[in-house]
This record gives sequence, structure tokens and C-alpha cells, in this order.
Amino acid sequence: MTGRRRLGVIAAGATLLAAAPISSIFDSWNWLLRCILAVGLVAGAALLSRTLRFPVWAQAVVQVVVLLLVLTWMFPSGHEVLIPQPATFTHFAELFQQAGQDARSYGVPVPDRDGLLFITVLGVGSVAIVVDMLTVVARRPALAGLPMLAIYSVPVAVYVDSVPVLPFIIGSIGFMWLLVSDNVDRVRRFGRRFTGDGRDVDVWEPSPLAAAGRRLGVVGVAAAVLLPLIVPTVSGGLLSQITQSGSGLGQGAGGSGGGGRINLFASLSGKLQQSDTEQLLKLTTTEKQPFYLRFGVADQLTAQGFGNRTPAGNSVNRGLPDPRGGTAGGDFQQYRAQIEVTDALRQNMLPMYSNTVRISDLGSGWSFDPNQQVIFSGRNTTKGKKYDFDYVRASYTPTELRTADPLGKDNPVRTQFTNTPPDDEVNALVDGLVKGKTTEYDKMRALYDYFSKDNGFSYSLSTQSVGNASDIAAFLRTKVGYCQQYAAALAWMARAAGIPARVAFGFTRGTPDNGSWSITNRNAHAWTEVYFQGFGWIPFDATPAANVLGAARSDYAPDIDAPVPTASSSTATTAPGAGSSAAAAGADEADRGGNNPAATGGFDTATDKTSSTALWIVGLIALLIALLLIPALRRVLLRRHRHAATALKAPKVVSATGGAGGGPLDIVVTPEAARAREDAHAAWEELLDTMIDFRIPVDPTETPRITAQRLISDATLLEEPATAATLLGTAEERARYARQPLQGGELTVALNRVRRGLAHSAGRRTRIQAVLLPPSVLLRWRLGLAEGSTRLVTRSGRLRDTLSRFSPRRLLPRSR
Repeated sequence: MTGRRRLGVIAAGATLLAAAPISSIFDSWNWLLRCILAVGLVAGAALLSRTLRFPVWAQAVVQVVVLLLVLTWMFPSGHEVLIPQPATFTHFAELFQQAGQDARSYGVPVPDRDGLLFITVLGVGSVAIVVDMLTVVARRPALAGLPMLAIYSVPVAVYVDSVPVLPFIIGSIGFMWLLVSDNVDRVRRFGRRFTGDGRDVDVWEPSPLAAAGRRLGVVGVAAAVLLPLIVPTVSGGLLSQITQSGSGLGQGAGGSGGGGRINLFASLSGKLQQSDTEQLLKLTTTEKQPFYLRFGVADQLTAQGFGNRTPAGNSVNRGLPDPRGGTAGGDFQQYRAQIEVTDALRQNMLPMYSNTVRISDLGSGWSFDPNQQVIFSGRNTTKGKKYDFDYVRASYTPTELRTADPLGKDNPVRTQFTNTPPDDEVNALVDGLVKGKTTEYDKMRALYDYFSKDNGFSYSLSTQSVGNASDIAAFLRTKVGYCQQYAAALAWMARAAGIPARVAFGFTRGTPDNGSWSITNRNAHAWTEVYFQGFGWIPFDATPAANVLGAARSDYAPDIDAPVPTASSSTATTAPGAGSSAAAAGADEADRGGNNPAATGGFDTATDKTSSTALWIVGLIALLIALLLIPALRRVLLRRHRHAATALKAPKVVSATGGAGGGPLDIVVTPEAARAREDAHAAWEELLDTMIDFRIPVDPTETPRITAQRLISDATLLEEPATAATLLGTAEERARYARQPLQGGELTVALNRVRRGLAHSAGRRTRIQAVLLPPSVLLRWRLGLAEGSTRLVTRSGRLRDTLSRFSPRRLLPRSR
């Protein structure tokens, strides 16, 4: 492998090492597997294009095209036929938009969202191409550190806490590896080392200069890692304020880094990870059976689920709106509550009840969004927060909700909260369920009642994929999931029926604790909110109540899986608008570890699809096979090159013994003769490599004739292979020693015959190794590495001798 091709492979490896800091952003290693596959294929394309001697612009185009194909395969739109289609680029644009929404919705570490994975693979793959061109083509590896540094700047910009040290060390090692490899290649390009002092040129000599360089590199990395730990941190002042303000909504729904952050995304597929139970807040309220605490909503619907928008509003100190008097019905009761947030919950959205009318002084920086009905901050978090507030609870009956009129088609609420991605299966199901229903409430109730165990729905900590079906279609077919799937599916179906809907996030009431309620991460929950004209946003919780700790149901949305309650058994929590309680969830059965956030306190949305795992396994196996086939590819290309060199023959054959009159030949150098000598040498080199591949010893002291005869006897070549070997030996012998080389010989045919003869007489293992791992290629690589090492040692030694002449000790006076 030449220096340029070797540098291309090293540039790809250095890029992957430089991407190590991204591990602090994602909560799994799926991104790394995708990046390894993408960068590996891009590097393979660059290696192949340089082997085929493509021009520089063609090499860059090949890498870009391969990266585009990899992205198309990893993130398909479903309309591709081997190559990208117009729908593919539309899908890529949607992934960009989804990534922007996820960047606002999630805090690090983030789950494996397609949009975030897409921009990660695209970014790392693009950096790999830039690093390759700067290192191999422009021969400026130091400049390649800029795009590699751009990768490191991403976790530094979004990670609220300190970025881990180990990924920085790994990335710096990759950059140093790139610089050292380029310097070694430059030294190798000086030429062959020649020594006349009788030393063995193959003996490895350790270079003190190289050792000193390695020590300096290690000391530099250690200083870069340890120095920031030694310097005292700055607290207070403008710097701290800027740092704190960076932990706002841009980090996700939950705000500031670390644990206790809850991501606002209701996925239609995923797996709920388990974590230890941890108390998040303590609630004290005058309401005997409180409903769900609420802190955020998600109303941006994609094919994967609901995501949230960045809230916007005025300072909460300006007061909160009072819903009483602005609704068509309902009996409002006012209550007071107090919340103490532990250090475990660090987010920038404040847990509170719907229809809060007054809240205590929260300090500066907190605002209220009247559309989402959330209190949020751009620079503060809920960590250790203690506040009290007044809220009103409305009681609605089914009869009252049936009076809600449908919204007009041009109503902004309807246009904003009823859009859905196209899905014929879901639309057909919704049309069948709401058929014959005349009121918005009856339509909603028909959709809500569909999620019952009588229809096959059950609670599970993970979802199941169904072939090529969409996420929502797969959930509605398998009917297995947890609160995110139930809330997102019901909201989707409500929108399909023309009813505005969104997903709300918060906590159930928790467990009693000396007159208060203890709320842990296992109380994290998601439910659906629908909009009825004249009544506002009304909650519907379709998740099976028996699996939700502190589930709440109402008269207008009862527990459809529970038996008909009796007058003495009504003890369940009431939802807003509850006239009487329906069945409640038992504490011993509730949640079963479900609905709890992941280790960070958030909802985990990592996909667990068998089909994608199988594709990844196949992709990694294909990449491994491609790497293993590099020696075989190198051997095939070299053989093809030599065969091409021997394909052009002179139009006649000149006798080796004399001219037309039998006299001696005149030595006339003609283009045909020169070409014949080159052909003979190329064929002989191919024959020697073929002998090495089939384990036939090669002695450079032998003449071509003796080598050909020994090949015939050692390999037991008969008839055509033996005649072909003799022809090749004669052609090389004439090319070396005769006045006129042999012209017109079928050297390519002779090479093929000898190779077939060797394959016939060799064992199976030798034949397989000759094809897949040709010893001639491996030997050439080893010799090249040894030669490069000796060149580096020699140059380093000469440089050491040169520097020793300028030693400062020579300036000191000598003692007499």
C-alpha cells in the first residue's frame, strides 16, 4: 500500500477517534456503529479511487456519493430503489427539522432519535472526507485538526456539565497519530536508505529523537487534561451567569444537565428502561384526591410521535389568567398546594396543576406560556425549588361536554392541532370508530373506549415492530405499549377525527406521606389532552389504569377495563371534571416498574426493532469482509496491471539465434524491443508473486531458466503449465541477457496456465490463502513497513547527530 493510500486509512481512523466526545451526548452506542460503517465505506471508496488512479476531483466525488448512499441506506424514506430518489431528499429535510425539534426537546444524554443520528453520521462522514482531502491531497494534516476540533466543539457547546476527559484524550491521540503518520510518510519519500559501513540495514534501531517526540506528545496531552482541573473554578459574576443561562430549553425539556431531566417526546415505538426509584418532589395540597401534576406538552406530530415546541410567554410576575367565567360549563373549586422539589429533579419547566391562578414569587427568569399552559425558565432550574400556588379544578359531565360545538375549519386551534402524517390504515380505523357519532365528545369517547383489554390492548415496557408498517400502525396492530404509546396514539387518532389534540407530560399523584404526597420518578406519566370549544383542553388517559401508579379517571373518561363500580367502592382518584370516581389502580399492581423514566429521569425512546438490528449486523459483517478482502483486491489489481502490460505485442517474432542470413544480429534499440523487455519483466514479476502465493520458494540468486525448471519439478507441472513456465523463463532470460528480446510470446496466456497448474497441485488451504490473503501482498507490505522503519531510524539518527553538534554544553568552558 502506497503512502497516500495508507494516509487515507489513517485519516479515517483518526476521524473516528476524534468523534469519541460525541459519546457524552448519546445514551447508547448506536451512533458509533453507524459512524464506523459510514466512515469505513467512505475510506474504502477513497482507497479504491486512488488505486484506480482517479483524479483528485473524482476522488472527492466518489466519497460524497458513497456517503450519500450510506445515508440513504441508514435513513430510508421507503421509496428508494438502490439509489436516492426525490423522496429521499425530502425525508432528509424532515430529519433536519426533527433534529432541530429534538435539540430543543431533549437534554443530554439524548436517545437514539433518527434526526439526531442523521446529522451525526452526516457530520462525521463529512469531516472524514475533509480530513482525507487535507491529509492525502493537500498534505496539510495540521489543518485537518480544524474539522476534527469542530466535532469536539459540539459536546462542549451542548453539554452543561464538564465533558468527560477520556473522549478528549482519545481524540487527541487520533490527531497525533495523523501527524506522526504524515511525517513518517514524508521521511519515506526521501528515497531508499543506502549505507556503506557494513551495518545490517534491517536491524531496528530505537531513535532517541522519536522517543523524545512521543514523550512531548504525552506531556502535552496530560497538560491539556490536568491543567483545567488544577486552575480554580470561577463562581459568580458574568461567566457563571452565562454558563447557567446555557442550560435552558435548548438542552431539552428538562433543562440543566445531569439526572432528573425529563424529555418531552411521546414516541410511538420504543423501550422503557428501568432505573432505581428516586424521590423527585413532595406535594402538599388541600385537594383530597389530586389529579396529575403537569409541566409540559408536545404538539408537534411526526411519523415517530409527538415532540414539543419551545415555549414562549411573558414573565410570571405579571399574573396568571383565571379560567372561571370563560368556559361554557363546569363547577370550579379552588385549592392551594405547596411543592418542594428535590435536587434530583433539575429541569426548567415547573410542575404545577392546570388552571393555576396564583403562584408565589419564583424569582426572576420564570415565564408563563398561555398556549401550552406551562411555566418555564431560560436560565433557572427546579433544583431545590419550593413554592406554593392556588389552582381551580373544574367538574365536567358527559352531558355538558356533548354541548361543545365543532371548531370551524379555519379556526387556528383546529388548523394547528389536527394535522397528521398520511396513514391510510389509521384513517380507516378512525373513520370506522367515529361513524355515526354526532358530537365531538361522542367521537372522542369512541376513540378512548377502543383502547380496552376487550379489544386486545395490554401494557408492556416495550413495543413491537410489524414489518414495514408505520410506528402507529404497528402499535395499533400489536396493541402493546406503555403510556407514551397510548397517549400519542389517542392524540393522533383524535386529530385524524378532526379534534384538536396534544400530549401532556407530568406526574401522577404519588403515594401518601404524612399528609403529603411523595412523587418519585416512577410517577412520571404522559396522557392526552383534547380541545373542546367552550371548555378548553380536557385530559384523557388511555393507558390501562391498573399499570399506572396513582391513575385518575372521571365520569366523562372512566376506566373502561374496570368492572362497574358500586356505591361503596368508589375510592379512586378523580380527574378534572369527575363527578364520581371510577375504578382506581392498586398500589401493589401500579406501574410495575413501568412509566418510570430512564436513568436520567426522562422518558427513553430508543428503538428496539429486530429488523434494524439485523441490518446493522449485516452492515458490520459486510464492512469486516470488505476490510479482509483488501489484500485480495490489491493482488487482483496488480495482476490486471501486469496482464495489461503484457497484452501489447510486437507484430513479428525475431529468431534468437540469428538474422535472415544466419549471421549475428545487430543490436538495434527499437520501441518494439524495449516494450518486449518490459513485458517480459512484468510477466516474470507476476510469476514470482504467483510462486510466493502458492508457497514455492523463490531464490533471487538463480537464473530465470533454473527458477523455471525448479518450479516445474517442485510443483509437478505437466504439459501446458510446464511449457508455459519454460516460455516465461526464456522470455525473462532473453530480456536480461540477449541482444534481442523474445517478441510475440503469449505471456499472459502462459501466466494463466502456470497459475492453474499450481492451483491444481496445491492443497485446498494454500489455494484459499492465495486468493483471499495472498502471501506476496502481505510480504510486500511487511517489507515496506520494515523499510520505512529503517528509513525513519536512519533519518532520526542523522538528525540526532546534527543536533548534537549544536548542544548548549559545547558553549560551556571546559575544566582543565
